[in-house]
Amino acid sequence: MDLRTRISAALKAAMKDREADRLGTLRLINAAIKDRDIAARTEGGEDGVGDAEVLAILARMVKQRQESARAYEEGGRLDLAERERDEIGVIEDFLPRQLTEDEVDEAIGAAIVETQANSIRDMGRVMALLKAEYAGRMDFAAVGPAVRQRLA
Repeated sequence: MDLRTRISAALKAAMKDREADRLGTLRLINAAIKDRDIAARTEGGEDGVGDAEVLAILARMVKQRQESARAYEEGGRLDLAERERDEIGVIEDFLPRQLTEDEVDEAIGAAIVETQANSIRDMGRVMALLKAEYAGRMDFAAVGPAVRQRLA
């Protein structure tokens, strides 16, 4: 079952079960995907976006909510921070399992070997390979510095 079908099925289930918070988050996910579909069509993509792009959208949504939750906590708005964490939980239901730190290290090593990278100039190729193979399964903001350190 592709990602869009899973999200659609979850949306219908949330409507039937009258889960207002879950339903709201699922509608936000659908809206973000549709926005990206429209943008892709204007760029010439007739079918919209694929599962890899949907995973990227979901990962971006999780990151935004983590930042918002942190800001709400700093501002003393724990109720809003909790709501953001609840939304993260709903979004993460559709993301694949995140790689452990050891698995990320192994993936970086394999990507460096596969691309035959030997200097910092090759970092783009390594990151492109990692993004193609592990979209949605690792935090690329944390992976970038690790790749840079290994290539330096």
